[in-house]
Amino acid sequence: MRYDTYTLFTALLALVANGATLALVVVFGGDRLGVGSLRRAASWLRTAFADIGLWVVAAVAITSTIGSLLYSEYFDLIPCRWCWFQRIAMYPLALIFVIAAIRKDTAGARRYGLPLAAIGAVMAGYHYLIQQFPNLESGACDVSVPCSSPYVWRFEFVSIPYMALAGFLLILAVLLATRSPSSDA
Repeated sequence: MRYDTYTLFTALLALVANGATLALVVVFGGDRLGVGSLRRAASWLRTAFADIGLWVVAAVAITSTIGSLLYSEYFDLIPCRWCWFQRIAMYPLALIFVIAAIRKDTAGARRYGLPLAAIGAVMAGYHYLIQQFPNLESGACDVSVPCSSPYVWRFEFVSIPYMALAGFLLILAVLLATRSPSSDA
């Protein structure tokens, strides 16, 4: 596998995740505002996510985990301090969501997954911010592996923290849209 091909693939996955997150925000935001056609779409999505929502977030978390491991273990990119913090938030989500999906435990997935994904999103957002504005870096990162220098820079804005942020936000959006099958909400 070539590095350029892999970075293009993962950058495109991040953009697809952004599109899906935006679509969920529009549909469920429109539902809350009472837009008729969006109400039907939101109802359909709630029904679909009652069956597959946990598998969707498990797939996102597993893909993110494997993706980050390929960057570090196959392509020999050394993770910076903020990358490690994001991994600490993402890696358990893969296990939590697989177990929750097998057990059909939407409440448990939301209880443990929402805080971890929210914390991960904040960390990824901050990491992306210091890549955009290197002067914000506090000096806590290693000089040999600075947090402000992106290893990946596709489409002039997609970096590894951007990809992580896209994954965390999609997980949050799907979890918030997922209700347990017995729920009427």
